[in-house]
Amino acid sequence: MDARTYEPHGEIPPKQETFAAFPANAVNWMAVWRRNYLVWKKLAIASMFGNLADPMIYLFGLGFGLGLMVGHVDGVSYIAFLAAGTVASSVMMSASFESMYSGFSRMHVQRTWEAIMHTPLTLGDIVLGEVMWAGSKSMLSGAAIMLVAGGLGYASFPSMLLALPVIVLTGLAFASVAMVVTALAPSYDFFMFYQTLVLTPMLLLSGVFFPVSQLPAAARVVTELLPLAHAVDLIRPAMLGRPVDGAVLHVAVLVAYAVGGFVVSAVLFRRRMMK
Repeated sequence: MDARTYEPHGEIPPKQETFAAFPANAVNWMAVWRRNYLVWKKLAIASMFGNLADPMIYLFGLGFGLGLMVGHVDGVSYIAFLAAGTVASSVMMSASFESMYSGFSRMHVQRTWEAIMHTPLTLGDIVLGEVMWAGSKSMLSGAAIMLVAGGLGYASFPSMLLALPVIVLTGLAFASVAMVVTALAPSYDFFMFYQTLVLTPMLLLSGVFFPVSQLPAAARVVTELLPLAHAVDLIRPAMLGRPVDGAVLHVAVLVAYAVGGFVVSAVLFRRRMMK
């Protein structure tokens, strides 16, 4: 690749090695994370309110409204059942939206990534930093809802604290997968396909609003492949103070999505940035 293939505005192109798809070392990504944190900190209150408003409406609207008709589910009140699902779904949405809309803005619109690649950081460092930032931001959303549910008596303390590492892992998994979508997106409109065709069906099939056992057999097979379902199966028992069945499998699936999503997105971003 020569300078002419990369200089739409005449700037000096980054060195070839900065386009490496994978991180140069284990710590460079922290600079990207810190940069995003410093920008977010200026609008932290509004950002947190936006991330919490929608899941809280689901939790209390459906929990109290539908809960009056449903009564108890799996031996607990419907709102307690819903609380764990709301935590997992909030993490999914927050991580996905940060990786897609904010990540796309920094990569394509603001061209922040290109500026960073003029430093010793590689493209892989940037992608990992973006994933870690989206996962961190989603953890705040999920943990806040969990603490509210615990404060109102809809989650068991201290067992609900065991859900915190699961929330972190879930955020990383969905952030990594969403980065794949961002790497393929030509514009913001592209994200609507992912929201409508992937996130919404996953929200309805993963045991957030009702037990997966109520689904038809064919749908339950599909559910076994969905990361949100495995996150719910880990978070709900922790919040309700119950033992977890198949914990190793659930964790393995989330790790596979996190690692696999990162590897695929890093390769796709390299291909995109090299054009």
